[in-house]
Amino acid sequence: MTHEKVWANNENLNKFELKKLEKDGLDILEEIDTFAKNGFASIPEEDWDLLKWAGLYLQRPKKDGYFMMRIKVPTGILNYEQVVALAGICRDFGRDLFDITTRQAIQFHWLEIENIPEIFRRLDEVGLTTVGACGDIARNVIGNPLAGIDPEELLDTEPIVREIHQFFHKNRDFSNLPRKYKISISASYYNSGHAEINDLAFIPATKEIDGKLVKGFHVKVGGGLSSKPHLAQPLNIFVTPDKVKDVAIAVTTIFRDYGYREKRHRARLKFLVADWGVEKFQEKLIELTGPLPERGNDETKGWNAGYFYGVHPQKQKGLNYIGFNVPLGRLYSEEVLEIARISKKYGNGQIRTCNTQNIVIPNVPDDQVEALLAEEIFQKGRITIKPKSFIGYAVSCTGTEFCNLALVETKQRMKTIVEYLDQELELDVPVRMHITGCPNSCGQRQIADIGLQGVLMRTKDKKMVDAYEIHVGGTLLDGGRFNEKLKGKIEAEKLHLVLKDFLQYFKETKLAGETFLEYYDRVGIEPLQAKLDEILEPLGA
Repeated sequence: MTHEKVWANNENLNKFELKKLEKDGLDILEEIDTFAKNGFASIPEEDWDLLKWAGLYLQRPKKDGYFMMRIKVPTGILNYEQVVALAGICRDFGRDLFDITTRQAIQFHWLEIENIPEIFRRLDEVGLTTVGACGDIARNVIGNPLAGIDPEELLDTEPIVREIHQFFHKNRDFSNLPRKYKISISASYYNSGHAEINDLAFIPATKEIDGKLVKGFHVKVGGGLSSKPHLAQPLNIFVTPDKVKDVAIAVTTIFRDYGYREKRHRARLKFLVADWGVEKFQEKLIELTGPLPERGNDETKGWNAGYFYGVHPQKQKGLNYIGFNVPLGRLYSEEVLEIARISKKYGNGQIRTCNTQNIVIPNVPDDQVEALLAEEIFQKGRITIKPKSFIGYAVSCTGTEFCNLALVETKQRMKTIVEYLDQELELDVPVRMHITGCPNSCGQRQIADIGLQGVLMRTKDKKMVDAYEIHVGGTLLDGGRFNEKLKGKIEAEKLHLVLKDFLQYFKETKLAGETFLEYYDRVGIEPLQAKLDEILEPLGA
């Protein structure tokens, strides 16, 4: 395929768009070996951002020359050989840090350019790639981590995800998009693919066609978070599984050709959808795909928020999947290798990653479940099927530990907070808490029960310190609703104390079994704001 860069003559293109016209992001792949031979100093600074197309970000501080690498894991499914290879890279080159992201990918840190060709070689041997994991391109295709084994799915989406992943992989017709582009494909009845916060999402649906009930998808477009979050909007179309690729290509083509390229902060698909409206967007889509049936029956029943803790029967009789908590998504190479060994001994070697930064071990026979859970690694209490209430529902971005965009530290901060809360407070329901270090919101704080947004705050003695704002009431139920900000900034060192008092109030005023979302819907934001004001008053905040 070839395409015309219809935006090339736009006189108002931003500087990075002009750079991409001169040099496609995928071109950087051809230079990695040369950079590796000549060292970090040989990489032109103007090419640093293009390294994102190779899945590489310079971690902070950039001048030190260490990279974060992101590896795509379509719909979160990894086989045994892949997991072992990833553990080896983590151990040999990444200072033993193995992070699971909120988009089911794997991230490493502390990588040096000299080692990147060897890492790429190891990944290629097991069928993994970093290409397109970052940059203005189609990112990792997420979906239901239980695809193919889930009793609560309309159909198996793993082959569809694989097809879409392979189509966009190194596809130069779509390697220069206005900004990052995120696709979710899931047939889970419980929206485990977080449809509403993706640029393009396929969700389970059925429709009677020619007297037969057909399984397929509805489509949502224009979702995304960051400083101006948008919920994806439904189109009035029904898509059969064989047409998913056509629709994905068409939506991506619209974004490529009509998406905004003047200002980077307004370049996501969500802004185009908001300005055009879904009717105009759908008209343009149909021009590219040809006629599509109108919507059928939405088969979504709820939202599981991406959590699968415990032992559950698969659709395959006699087999089970087991969901484990990985605290804040961070593992170490010995743990990864041990989990891989266990998954092969008791299952088929697969490990599946979740957008909650957790893992699932599938295909465990009924008579092997007890022995698997008795393995030492699961007896230590860190990686467990029954996590405590707060650590088990905590999500964190990378924060200032590695990220150049972050304003505050997040992962260790959240670890300290939830460990404290689990020690000091017991609730009859979990509370989902997400923390993010900057407005880009990789920690997805907008969809949390309690979202913590990192900011900087000036103290009374004129010092700038890390601080956080609290947002409450986020959900992706029934089309989704983002949480609302409470007034007041909390100094980082006092955040755990404030949250304890805040959640103690929730405990004392909630109904038995009432979730935080149900409580928020019942009482509204005013009592929570009043309580936070009361807590902050003696702190002088």
